[in-house]
Amino acid sequence: MTRGVPPKCESLTGDSLAVSERPLVRAPRTDRGARLTVAFQALEAFPALAEARNRLLSVIADDYHATADVISAVESDVALIIAVLRLANTGQPGGGCADTVACAVGLLGPHAIQALASRVRTFGFFERAGIWGSVPRRFRLHALATQRAADRIASTTGCANRDRLAIASLLHDIGKLALIHAHPGYPSQIHNDARTPEQRIHQERRELGVDHALVGGVLIRRWRLPASLATPIERHHSPDAEGEAAIIRLADMLAHYERGARVSPSEMLNSARAVGLGPEQLRRLMHETQGAGQRPRHVDPSPLSERELTLLQQLAKGSAYKQIAHDLALSVSTVRTHLHNIYRKLGVADRTQAVLTANERGWLSALACAPPQRGQAPYASRFPLSA
Repeated sequence: MTRGVPPKCESLTGDSLAVSERPLVRAPRTDRGARLTVAFQALEAFPALAEARNRLLSVIADDYHATADVISAVESDVALIIAVLRLANTGQPGGGCADTVACAVGLLGPHAIQALASRVRTFGFFERAGIWGSVPRRFRLHALATQRAADRIASTTGCANRDRLAIASLLHDIGKLALIHAHPGYPSQIHNDARTPEQRIHQERRELGVDHALVGGVLIRRWRLPASLATPIERHHSPDAEGEAAIIRLADMLAHYERGARVSPSEMLNSARAVGLGPEQLRRLMHETQGAGQRPRHVDPSPLSERELTLLQQLAKGSAYKQIAHDLALSVSTVRTHLHNIYRKLGVADRTQAVLTANERGWLSALACAPPQRGQAPYASRFPLSA
């Protein structure tokens, strides 16, 4: 088998990856470091979701884009986060200091990010990502689930730096990708019958001499990203984890719980206590986790006109002002006028807040489902879905 070529991966759900059955090749200890080095190099070209990359380019192409929109577009994809953080921390005297996307975007500026995004490798929702197969898509899903759970915990506990926590939680399992690439048969033939995260970590340490959390920390430092990111990642499975590492440990368990995977009740309770949460608060978090995917309800009447809601829906898809003007047969100045009226009616400062407010109150989903007026074409044909 060629060194550095990963096994064919079929699925990834949290700590459980199903791979094609191959005999486990146990490399000598002297060879494991070399395999990981090859894996680290391969991860430098880890692909981004094409839709996320295109949205980022679309936002930057807008002459009047908001920095918050650029940050949001980068944070929507793990590979984009890695690429932007690595570039922002490259060549920094005394080591990198950018541990949030907001800091990295401020250091780089839109032109550097646009050039970087244009070079990033991508994969689509319905295609395999080269040698990685379906791993990037599955990895992204668990990363986002863990990030959402971490943010809920941070909101409850009053975590000081939620932006940095968001990045660390999204990258918490990056070491798994290195182990997939370095060790044929990982993880199914390493984890064997292990069911909980703690059992799987024990198996990794016994069989490989390392675990994916430690490998993730090494990888983050290799990329010259700050220790404020590397430390929580490498310690997020430690029983004595504290601070952001403890939050990520609990968030990872909640993400597994959300998809119905097995977790240890006692370990989850211990993790909750480590971040200052008691049993009742943990039960509330678990209940909120189960309801995280519920659609917004249309309860309050919208103060916006149908045209204003339509314009917001275009913004929610990542369309730039010029594209919206083209799709709705308006001038760019008219689009801006509509936006300012929307901000005034909703009492918000920018388009990101406007979209979030309208979506939370169910107005955008209500517009998509509303029947056309008499003599009017169906909604989908009146406003084509173009990005």
